Amino acid sequence: MIWKLVTGLLGLSAAVLPAQQVVRVGLFPNVTHAQALVAANMSREGNGWFESRLGVPVKIEWMVYNAGPSAMEGIFTKAVDFTYVGPSPVVNAYARANGRDVRVLSGAMRGGEALLVRGDGITKPEDFRGKTIATPQLGNTQDVECRAWLISHGIKVTLVGGDARVIPTANPDILPLFQEGKIDAAWTVEPWVTRLMNEAGGKIFFADRDALTTVLAGREEFLNDNPALAAKFLAAHRELTAWVLANPEEARKRICDELGAIMHKKMSRDLVDEAWTRLVPSDEISAAPFETFLAQARQVGFLRANVNLDKLIWHP
Repeated sequence: MIWKLVTGLLGLSAAVLPAQQVVRVGLFPNVTHAQALVAANMSREGNGWFESRLGVPVKIEWMVYNAGPSAMEGIFTKAVDFTYVGPSPVVNAYARANGRDVRVLSGAMRGGEALLVRGDGITKPEDFRGKTIATPQLGNTQDVECRAWLISHGIKVTLVGGDARVIPTANPDILPLFQEGKIDAAWTVEPWVTRLMNEAGGKIFFADRDALTTVLAGREEFLNDNPALAAKFLAAHRELTAWVLANPEEARKRICDELGAIMHKKMSRDLVDEAWTRLVPSDEISAAPFETFLAQARQVGFLRANVNLDKLIWHP
């Protein structure tokens, strides 16, 4: 009798307690993903930013990607529900899916990217003829920007050659290639911009501090199935952006700690502090930058079809 009573109470408890929902969020080990790194660090400590603000029992699983096209594959394969990512891969993915599958919820970061050159041999755009430039991944934001910038200065580039060679290369591999003189330039993001300057003698040739570098994107099916949770996630992201701006010291410490944990190597706080001077956390979002990225994707030959971006930005 007692056993039946106990098991009955246990069954009642199991029925009353809500199930924990898993939300998978992508990020890159770059300082330009500041909000994600701060939140992932808080999750690692067991005091998660998003977990405490979504209103239901949630476990956040952080998924690390090298660059945008890989993160978009995560969206397509349902490996992630949200991801911090560059804007160009989002536009490409949106076009590839005929306006389906991916939505932009918010801005996250501006600035923090640059075109760097080795030595003094490149002083004007024409000097890039015959040179080799590295970008983080084929089709990522910096890759598309680099190709479009070269073409706009009269330098023809193709997927395999042209007047200059653009070589997609993972960020950790760009540094030694730059140091060894095997590439002449690189268009990349922080902290790699600062590392190329401090460890390889790189010089910033071009940088736009107002460039949209990182956005928060979501998987359309997840947003449609969980609109209330998605709206709370967006609100928490905006709160986190404000917190990062108001608490830069703690934010940089957490970014440094999380980068070290992800890369299994101690990250220099001085490096993160210097990289931070070229960043502007911002949750502002509008269609205008995406129209620019769409035009660039067409310019470099990644997209040909006409694409309507009216549904790209998600509104709760």
